[in-house]
Amino acid sequence: MKLVISADELHSLIEKKGMNLLIVDARPYAEYAQGHIPGAVNIDLMQFHWIDTSQEGIRQFNRQSKMLLSNIGVSKNRFVVFYDNVSGPSAARGVWLLLYFSHSKVAMLDGGLEGWKAKYGTETKTNPFRHAKFEGRPDPKILADYKTILSAMKNKRTVILDARSKEEYDGTAVRAARAGHIPKAVNIDWNDNVHGPQFKDSEELAQMYSKMPKDAEIITYCQGGYRAANSFVVLKMLGYENVRMYLGSWGEWGNRQDLPVSK
Repeated sequence: MKLVISADELHSLIEKKGMNLLIVDARPYAEYAQGHIPGAVNIDLMQFHWIDTSQEGIRQFNRQSKMLLSNIGVSKNRFVVFYDNVSGPSAARGVWLLLYFSHSKVAMLDGGLEGWKAKYGTETKTNPFRHAKFEGRPDPKILADYKTILSAMKNKRTVILDARSKEEYDGTAVRAARAGHIPKAVNIDWNDNVHGPQFKDSEELAQMYSKMPKDAEIITYCQGGYRAANSFVVLKMLGYENVRMYLGSWGEWGNRQDLPVSK
């Protein structure tokens, strides 16, 4: 599963006339309007965060996600490439979202727009959506809810990975009603996944995550499920098969008084 492609690879796909390709700029519209990859449509994925992983919350997430993906033109046979400014969280969230809906024809652009502009040109015109009827099937094996985390805390074979900053992890930076981290979680800041605009090479990344057994279940989380999606993509790139992302992340966990917290 190749979830990350280079600027040269994306350029080749664009050059193949008739290629059923959808390029999605996941940045804010104000940035998109200043210049974007030719043909790209825009949806600011950072605005579609979700911090309710109750049974009804997930049902509504599934419904609204399908509406969003249909509106931007995702369909069964289209290859979808997400990008943001660098190899960042918004593009990774797009990859995770499509994988969650069992759509494997998806990748993110390594280096994002910064990497693209080093070799290729941009445009400023706004490209319209071509509505499709997206019918992806949710795959619960890559989404974790708060109940999954409670069970994982008791399972020695599960690693809970906190992709936030050290300050958020240790509780000195407060971004919810409570500060700290999920008990048992280990901290590897998602920023360490990248060097400049691009992902670090596979050897460096493998060394960073070397203490995590390849056969373990790993659940990533952050504040809202974006930085955690970036770490999710990296782990999948490295060959980890059993990886989930906690959708609600600290936005849910840190604001619920009934869930345990460590500092």
